[in-house]
Amino acid sequence: MSLAIYLALVAAMIALSANGEWGFSLLLSPVAGGVLVKLFTIQHDCGHGSYFKSRPANDWLGRFVSILTFTPYSFWRDSHNRHHAGSGDLDRRGIGAVDTLTVEEYRALSRFERVLYRFYRHPIILIVIGAPVYFFILQRLPIASAPPFAKTYAGLKVKQVMRSVVSLNLALVVIYGGLCFLFGAGAVALAVLPAVMIAAWVGTWLFFVQHQYEDAYWARKPEWTYAEAAIFGSSHYHLPKILRWFTGNIGLHHIHHLASGIPNYRLPECYRSSKDLLALPKMTILESFNCARLALWDEAQRKMIPFRALKATA
Repeated sequence: MSLAIYLALVAAMIALSANGEWGFSLLLSPVAGGVLVKLFTIQHDCGHGSYFKSRPANDWLGRFVSILTFTPYSFWRDSHNRHHAGSGDLDRRGIGAVDTLTVEEYRALSRFERVLYRFYRHPIILIVIGAPVYFFILQRLPIASAPPFAKTYAGLKVKQVMRSVVSLNLALVVIYGGLCFLFGAGAVALAVLPAVMIAAWVGTWLFFVQHQYEDAYWARKPEWTYAEAAIFGSSHYHLPKILRWFTGNIGLHHIHHLASGIPNYRLPECYRSSKDLLALPKMTILESFNCARLALWDEAQRKMIPFRALKATA
């Protein structure tokens, strides 16, 4: 149903734009962007092998949806599963997560490196600018930072990464190029790009608040455990019912990290069936805005802190 709704919205926006009704087309963009977030959560479930019982069915649907989300399916699937394997582990930070330094690591940086980290962690850079740059540009070249002639990148085989990226890029050229030929580049761009950009902003914000909150969980081995990282290092982002539909229940992120084989549409059922889960803290939309200022993990206090709190930790 979500796929049919999104394709219908895109068709309507292309038709409106082609007839010069650009304003009405843009009015539909937030709705289309919201539905695209829902489709991304389906692609996400496919990457975990949880949407269908069949692995090939998951992969083929995931690849098809990736054409709409501009996200190379196989590369994202493998890097995201690495994120799950090491979430909250200070000894395994890297691909598939927001770069996060501890207070001591930040203090050990040079002045220039501190400026770069502050620049990177600023919400405008990380989310408002970073999200569309990542979805539109960096995901076209996700191994740009890999060493020359390297066989692996962050534990992933470079050949597999390239195959995933190049195949998606070719599909984007063929499908969206064909639409541009039929209906005009301007009409297609106005119908697709704003929706993808809105979905990128929403998706990046969701991913950020799922792990970057004050009482999150970070630990080093042997203290780190998968179960504790899942339950205490992943938030329960409590959203209104309509937003739960658009986000595919991904706000129940602690359950998802504990058992990623459960599809998102079954997460509410799991939540309601456990008194322990019902007793855990929730994060509201208003409370989540405070997460934007957090930037460092304080190992002494075991919490995320903003830059301005550094003096108090000295």
